[in-house]
Amino acid sequence: MKLAIVVYILREQALDLARKLAVWLDERNIDYVFESKSAEKLRISRSAPIEELNMLCDAFISLGGDGTLLYTSHFAMSKPVIGINAGYLGFLTEFTQDEMFPAIEKLLNGTHSIHNRSQLEARVPGNGELKHFRALNDVVIEKGAYSRIPTFVISLDGQLLSAYRADGIIIATSTGSTAYSMSAGGPIIAPKSSVFVITPICPHMLTVRPVVISDDKIIEVSVGAPDGEFPLNCDGHLMKMLTPQEVVTVRKSSETINLVANENRNYFEILRTKLLWGREHNFGL
Repeated sequence: MKLAIVVYILREQALDLARKLAVWLDERNIDYVFESKSAEKLRISRSAPIEELNMLCDAFISLGGDGTLLYTSHFAMSKPVIGINAGYLGFLTEFTQDEMFPAIEKLLNGTHSIHNRSQLEARVPGNGELKHFRALNDVVIEKGAYSRIPTFVISLDGQLLSAYRADGIIIATSTGSTAYSMSAGGPIIAPKSSVFVITPICPHMLTVRPVVISDDKIIEVSVGAPDGEFPLNCDGHLMKMLTPQEVVTVRKSSETINLVANENRNYFEILRTKLLWGREHNFGL
């Protein structure tokens, strides 16, 4: 088995972890290759552009936070991805640094478990072609630098849901429900739930609330405004600047992301740990 390694190069903790990992792999004669920017920072010769890693390798290791794992997952396609948390919150990166080597050993031995996570696919017509973007967490359309409050027109399977005046719209998977959507007041959804959530960002009316829909729905979104450009982001990356009335079609992708599961933890334990649920506080009373 050949491993692809992607590192968050702006965090020294992740770089130190990568150095330890390279030594560990060399000692066991395990084949690996680093993503090019990671290899350059670490001064390691085994490297390849991230776009080529899927063809060269059998599995991926992400060293960083959730952002690094999201970035890695876009290039891993159907290959297994181990997320090692060298960041802060870490909802997706289930393994701690101390758990890294046992997790890799399970992967190499074929005794690992996989979480299959659904993705979103956003389609936007332009210049005579249909552009496709994928997102594990969310597809977000925002007002950007537009000075007024635009209207976001949303349809489900060709039927009008509503026209929201808001700063933006988040369409999130169950995996992404604990990311931007949660920050904007959306619900927490267990990862294997076959649903999406549509969450308005700072809606103009207090009666506007997030809507949970089945993941077989086809969502169409356009921005009602006389002028301006509106950012379309997938997993936090700018994909396109939309013009008024340009329609974005969002649906469930046919491709899933295969995250290596930490069998010693479950989703609700992660919630309790990361969100400090049930934690006792001593206020000196």
